Amino acid sequence: MSRETLTVTDNRTGESFELAIENSSIRADDLTEPFATDDGPGLVVYDPGFLHTASCRSSITNINLRRSLLEHRGYLIEELAEQSTFLEVAYLLINGELPTAAEFEQWKADISTRKFVHENIKAFIQGFRYDAHPMTMLGATVGALASFYPDAGEITDGEARRLQILRLIGKMPTLATHAYRRGNGQPYVHPVDDLSYVGNILSMMFRMSELSYKVDPRVEKALDTLLIVHADHEQSAATTAVRAVGSNGTDPYAAVAAGVYALSGPNRGAADTDTLAMLREIGSPAKVPAFLETVKNEGRLMGFGHWVYRSPDPRAAIVRARLEELHEVTPPSPLVAIADELAKRAAEDEYFVSRGIYPNVDLYTGLTYQAIGIPESMFGVMFAIARSAGWIAQWLEMVLDPEQHTVRPRQIYVGPAERKYVPLTKR
Repeated sequence: MSRETLTVTDNRTGESFELAIENSSIRADDLTEPFATDDGPGLVVYDPGFLHTASCRSSITNINLRRSLLEHRGYLIEELAEQSTFLEVAYLLINGELPTAAEFEQWKADISTRKFVHENIKAFIQGFRYDAHPMTMLGATVGALASFYPDAGEITDGEARRLQILRLIGKMPTLATHAYRRGNGQPYVHPVDDLSYVGNILSMMFRMSELSYKVDPRVEKALDTLLIVHADHEQSAATTAVRAVGSNGTDPYAAVAAGVYALSGPNRGAADTDTLAMLREIGSPAKVPAFLETVKNEGRLMGFGHWVYRSPDPRAAIVRARLEELHEVTPPSPLVAIADELAKRAAEDEYFVSRGIYPNVDLYTGLTYQAIGIPESMFGVMFAIARSAGWIAQWLEMVLDPEQHTVRPRQIYVGPAERKYVPLTKR
């Protein structure tokens, strides 16, 4: 074999096995197959949370940890956030290349004609309690969309897949904003053709009795940027949920609904709101040094650190710059100065630097949503609209990948050994 191999020796028997290394990885089958017995696998890889296990080959998103880079199809997130729109990035993620001008116009037109939802969906939303969380309503309505399209389950048909993709991207903002209006007891606002994708999100949330809704371009750009930086992030828990559900051959609506519900968990969906709560608790920039000392001993620093990054999250600087532009529209929140002071002090403190604890995107996303006027209950919903582009791209890649099959992890059984059943009367 070539030098790109790994030699494993079983010290119980003295046997050695040479495993091929490809793309800095080894195949689990190559590692476990030599130990297989008639009773099943003699060896499995134990990896709680799959933190060290690659479940797929993907060409969509790459996080370069050494250089602190986030790339979509090879394009830096900084360039995409500055020069693209969310719909263009969605096209890139799903189709693999940036669109030509003609392709982009067709893409926007195809999505625009599918932004309305069936009247029965509105009735479905009305069935939720008045205080139901918008994230719950979004997950349910996304899953329900499959019932309106007989071709939803035809995932091996290219044209059927294309139609579901367009429907999902087109309807996500409508479903999300209808959930918001339901919670506020307000009438639903229909999307219109003279506003952009992001402009329609703002209109469907905030429009009241205006004859026409005017969107400030700085506000529109800020929300567009938030959608771009959240569009995809490799194999997160929610993306893994999408792939796991989709691996059973389900329609994309079911898979994306799984992503929405996974995102609703507090370990991810509440990161923005938890960061805002922390900033309020600190109270002022002058109290930051004392707060950081408390964190070292017993606390948790929200908006800092990341499951993946051990260097600065490139998205944080992008969002902070966009937040600065928003201050031309609305006065800055006092919490912004506290966030900036936290970032400054932590960057100068060896305790945090040595542990790779740097600001992540959540330090400023909540502040940016807040400056736009989006309430905290909708932070996760906005995230889901953004991530739907990545989820669809990941689902499509999985469907077309001949190596992918139904997700079925192994387990290590640690329960009782075989026992004899005792009848109820003798227990």
